[in-house]
Amino acid sequence: MRAMVLRAVGDLAAANVGTPAPGPDEVLVRVTNSAICGTDLKIFTGAIPVGYPLIRGHEMSGEVVAEYDGDRLKRGDRVVVDPVLYCGDCFNCRAGQTNLCPNGALVGRDANGGFADYVVVPRTHVFRLPETIDPRTAPAIQVLTTCVHAQRRAPIFPAQSVVVVGLGVTGQLHAQLAKARGAYPVIGITRSAWKRKLAEELGADITLPAGADAIRCVIEATGGRGPDVVIETTGVVRSIADAMTMARLGGTLLLFGITTAAEGALPFYQFYFKELNVMNARAAKGEDFPDSIDLVARGVVKLLPLVTHVMPVSELAPAIDMLKTDIDGRMKIILEHR
Repeated sequence: MRAMVLRAVGDLAAANVGTPAPGPDEVLVRVTNSAICGTDLKIFTGAIPVGYPLIRGHEMSGEVVAEYDGDRLKRGDRVVVDPVLYCGDCFNCRAGQTNLCPNGALVGRDANGGFADYVVVPRTHVFRLPETIDPRTAPAIQVLTTCVHAQRRAPIFPAQSVVVVGLGVTGQLHAQLAKARGAYPVIGITRSAWKRKLAEELGADITLPAGADAIRCVIEATGGRGPDVVIETTGVVRSIADAMTMARLGGTLLLFGITTAAEGALPFYQFYFKELNVMNARAAKGEDFPDSIDLVARGVVKLLPLVTHVMPVSELAPAIDMLKTDIDGRMKIILEHR
C-alpha cells in the first residue's frame, strides 16, 4: 500500500509498504480522509519522540474492507476511527478512564496511523457514519470528541455564561457545544479578527480581541460577576492567568489547551478566594464518539466551516509546513486519499 512514512525527524517520504493484516479482534479500514493537527507537527519536528519508521495520522475516516458479522460491520461501511488504544485490564480502564490507560497508545504516534491507504484498529474503535456526514469533515469528528469529553467533565447548563479563550479549531467547537447546551452569553476571545468573525457566524454571542481590555469587557458582559465557565484552549500560561482573573466567584475553569511550560506566573490566591472549580481533560473515550457523530449529523455542530484546506495526502509535507505559522484563513486541513 502507499503510505507517507516518517523515517527520522523531519524526514518524510512516500513509500510502498506492506498492507497491515487485521487480527481476530481488529478491523481493516481503507482510509478515505485524514486530518493533521499540532501533534503531527510535533512528531515531525521531534518535539514528541517516537520510534521510526512511523506512519502518522490519528484523525481519520474511511471504509470497512471486509465483513465482520460479530460486529455487524459490512464491507463499505463508512466509519470514523477512535485512535486512543487501551489495555482494558488496568486500574484506570476498570474505573472507566480508558483515555488515561498507562499501558495505552495512540494510533499515529505509538502505532502506524492514517496517512496511508489502510489502517488496522480494534473492532471497538470504529464507529459508523451516516451518509449525511461529508467525508471532508469526518476526520474532524475525532477532534470534536475531545471537546465533548471535556464538557462532560465540566458540564455547561442553560443560561450559564461561557467564555472561550482561543478560537482555533477546538475553541470554535467548544463555543458551538456551549451554545448547543443553552449557554448565554457565549463569548470568544482571540487576537484574530478573522477567527472572531467565524465564531460569530457559528453562533458566538460576543467576540473580543485578546488584550488588556478583554477581562474588563467580559466582566461587564456578564453583569459584573464574571463568567460561570471559562474554557482556556491555548495552553499559554498568561491566558490561564487571565482566565482565573475573569472567572466569577465559584466559577469553573476548563483548562483544555495543552500547556508545556514548566513554570509561569499565576494569580494563585484566586484559587482560594474565588473557590474556583478547576478541570482539565485529556483525549476522549469511546463513549464520546456516538454523541459527537449525532451532533454533526443533526447539524448542531458545524464542521465544514472549519475545513479551510483540502489537499491530497501526497502533499502531507507542505500541509505540515502550513501548521508552523498561525495565519488567518487556515483552520482545519483535510487530506484526501485516492
